[in-house]
Amino acid sequence: MLRLEENARLTQTGPGTPMGNLLRRYWLPALKASEIPSPDSPPVRLQLLSENLVAFRDTNGGIGIVAENCPHRGASLFFGRNEESGLRCVYHGWKFDTSGACVDMPNEPSESNFKHKVRVTAYPAREAGGLIWVYMGPAGTETAMPELEWLGLPSDHFYITKRYQRCNYLQNVEGELDSSHVSYLHSRIGGNAYDDVNKNKYDDPNKGQFPSYMATDKSPVFTIAETPYGFAVGARRNAEVDSYYWRITQFLMPSYTMIPAPVGGPVSFTGAVPVRDDYMVGFTVTWHPDRPLNSDEIGQIEMWTGIHTEVDPVTFQPLRNKDNDYLIDRQAQKAWSFTGIRGIREQDLAVQEGMGPIYDRSKERLGTSDTAIIAARRRILRALKDLEDGRLPYEVQDGSVYRIRSAALVLPRSVPFLEGAKEALVATT
Repeated sequence: MLRLEENARLTQTGPGTPMGNLLRRYWLPALKASEIPSPDSPPVRLQLLSENLVAFRDTNGGIGIVAENCPHRGASLFFGRNEESGLRCVYHGWKFDTSGACVDMPNEPSESNFKHKVRVTAYPAREAGGLIWVYMGPAGTETAMPELEWLGLPSDHFYITKRYQRCNYLQNVEGELDSSHVSYLHSRIGGNAYDDVNKNKYDDPNKGQFPSYMATDKSPVFTIAETPYGFAVGARRNAEVDSYYWRITQFLMPSYTMIPAPVGGPVSFTGAVPVRDDYMVGFTVTWHPDRPLNSDEIGQIEMWTGIHTEVDPVTFQPLRNKDNDYLIDRQAQKAWSFTGIRGIREQDLAVQEGMGPIYDRSKERLGTSDTAIIAARRRILRALKDLEDGRLPYEVQDGSVYRIRSAALVLPRSVPFLEGAKEALVATT
């Protein structure tokens, strides 16, 4: 368990908080590039780390992420006119470029130089891999972008979804790192939990998602390997004679994960970014490093039964959500589904949001299956202390450390998992 003060350090992310200061030293995914699709398209509201912002793409294609309120008298720049290389406040016509500089102040005398003394808070922003990334740290301290593999791939090689989630970001991160829950939360009952044995009239959307090792060995043994970007989690299950099935999850600072993927197939990334302390935005990306995603792979994603979830295209709220109890089917829960909830992501949402907006970790009782969760908390707490002592995290200075993948594979029992999976864990693109 954590002490109350440690829980607060990890979960409070607003301006001036230790975790907020740390997150602001990383480039964070803020929104999908398609939300501001073209020059002079309408601006969009954006809230990150408890700051109210507006994002826009100017006439030249430059990306601006600025404070929502105009520095004149606080009108919302969301209603602004995106025109002629700047965002113009509709209240009095003050206009700001992507850097935050005021470039026009039409209600002041023409000879006035007042506009040169006024700025709106603006943060550096970049487009990469279908996302808009933002750096919210102190001015002039921009760090390295994470060199995640799909950022350098053609757009037909990857698929991105975005969702909002009604809980603190850490509840999602810890869920992604928890490999033992897969044998329960995402399983079916009766016969082999992951094949078609004893399948009844109810449709099983999760059939084929996991190999049978997950059902036959429900108590994985965990190993943590520290890395320059965070750590790798090896979850070991018994496989055939003299072999183990390893699920290798990557934890990437500050709040990113790569869940295990079969070697040679598509790889997936999840990013949890705090909107407020009690609310987060999640980005899920699936890509193939060597070729475009094929129709079967895209079709599997768009069944919305895996780690991607179907959302309202405007609000990005999951269609199966807390308000409708994730459309739980109690008949299915009795007949074949452990939860009665359709979809891996929705099953995760149910338990993560069900903890409450910010879970009090001083009340929990952890076991050996929580090894990765403990490791993540220690890694982040160490980074908080380092930053307070004036030491920047190594990974924000060298973005190349993020050139990695996750993996799920069978290895001889005599082979350490990092050695046996060495080539599979390196991003070569």
